[in-house]
Amino acid sequence: MKNTLKEALSYLYIVIGAALASFSVACILLPNDAIDYGTAGIAIIISKLTGANLSLCVFGVFLPFLIAGLFILGKKVMLKAVVGSLAYTVGLAFFERIPFELNTEHFLAVAFGGALLGAGLSLILRSGGCIDGSEILANIIVRKMSDKTGKNYSMTYILISFNVCVYVAIFLLINRNSALLSLLVYVVATAIIDHFTDHFEAIKQVTIITKEPDKIIADIKEHLNKTCTIMNSRGAIAGDNKTLICYVNYFELQLLRDIIAKHKGSFSTVSTIDEIIR
Repeated sequence: MKNTLKEALSYLYIVIGAALASFSVACILLPNDAIDYGTAGIAIIISKLTGANLSLCVFGVFLPFLIAGLFILGKKVMLKAVVGSLAYTVGLAFFERIPFELNTEHFLAVAFGGALLGAGLSLILRSGGCIDGSEILANIIVRKMSDKTGKNYSMTYILISFNVCVYVAIFLLINRNSALLSLLVYVVATAIIDHFTDHFEAIKQVTIITKEPDKIIADIKEHLNKTCTIMNSRGAIAGDNKTLICYVNYFELQLLRDIIAKHKGSFSTVSTIDEIIR
């Protein structure tokens, strides 16, 4: 019952986060000549150049990434991403019709809109979801590279490269002011996201202390195709046990939490890793 309520709340938080993000984009950023980043930014560029409906453009751009994620990453990983993307798209369609204007300087409006966007995205990411195809793409690339080489990779450079392409497109196809204001949105939003999610794009080290390591290792191998480092350890009260160390990305972390929750009596911590030297 407790796990069911927790899962239901996570979906509620994703919908609330998507509503905040869509309100920020439709009612604050776009009226002040700023553009969202990631695949949402691509959809906005297409909408501005063609005059097509924004929410339909967003849905059309998101859809290939969602389908690819469902096939490659699996339904369990992608379910919350689908919910978040649909909630964001519906939110854009709704807020586009709301007569709202933030009467202040573009710079202040964009800074506030970027902060609100970051807050919404943080709520989504902390609940295990996402609403941007670039995050799904980065996750797919990292998964494929890890499966092929057996090494762990950060999503940072993939996401930065993707967004650089978006801002270059804004600069060339829209105008210089929109590109600079959009870059400010990215800086403010990612600063908020990093504060609340502890660099979600970085590698996460999960340390698990347990008396039943074999079952946890088997589940990690089956569901994440990951391995663990195993060390002997001893608790002052619990006595002899095993310490497992596993490296995952932010989206895999949600699955690993579910695996750990299945095995009672284990204790785990999560920390962010800036670099792995081999």
